[in-house]
Amino acid sequence: MKYASIGTSTSGPEVTDVSSFGLWMIYQGREYFLDYDVFPWFLNAPIKKIFNVLEEGINHLRWPDLDVDLSLESIEQPANFPMVYAPSGSYGSTVIE
Repeated sequence: MKYASIGTSTSGPEVTDVSSFGLWMIYQGREYFLDYDVFPWFLNAPIKKIFNVLEEGINHLRWPDLDVDLSLESIEQPANFPMVYAPSGSYGSTVIE
């Protein structure tokens, strides 16, 4: 039996899983994987804050508790959007070995 799709999806973005490698999210009927190597803001974030994701506009997602805003295009094609990230307190610091 086949079910027809009626109307448009009214569901917003949903984080469905978090692992030691990244997080999985469903948005607009597709599943996305956000690798911590590419999206480091989520690596040490509390789980509750990762799951709080909102659709701010068409193809625009926001994690308000983490102050992270991402376009869908940057998730699908991260190489087109080089991101610079320095963890808190590490800007300008020197590592001595």
